[in-house]
Amino acid sequence: MSPQMPALSLERITQIALNAPDLPRAVRFYRDTLGMKLLFEVPGMAFFECSGVRLLLGPASKPEFDHPASILYYAVADIRAAHAMLLAREVTFDAPPHLVAKLPAGGGLSARELWLAFFRDSEGNIAALSSEVPA
Repeated sequence: MSPQMPALSLERITQIALNAPDLPRAVRFYRDTLGMKLLFEVPGMAFFECSGVRLLLGPASKPEFDHPASILYYAVADIRAAHAMLLAREVTFDAPPHLVAKLPAGGGLSARELWLAFFRDSEGNIAALSSEVPA
């Protein structure tokens, strides 16, 4: 970095966009099945609240944007309960919740375990439930 260039640090995500070719179906899934708060809709787009990050759903606006989404990891306090609730709502999971890492104590946190459960949304995008529990 040159001395003339001010420092830049990107530290906060404000919005994430997910491809949703069938927007009405995707809105029903995120609002009714996942229980996310619908903020507003405009023609061809729907916006949901996700703890200060907006989730934008809509069809790709250009061919170069028409690709599978990144994996979104949704933090839940009780992964087994969240998994059971979403199974009851007919969400398709790749596998039950499973342990992926044992995290050591440090930085003011006690030892804990990281659990994940991957699922598909109504548009075929992969997402995951994520939970850190005491070891």
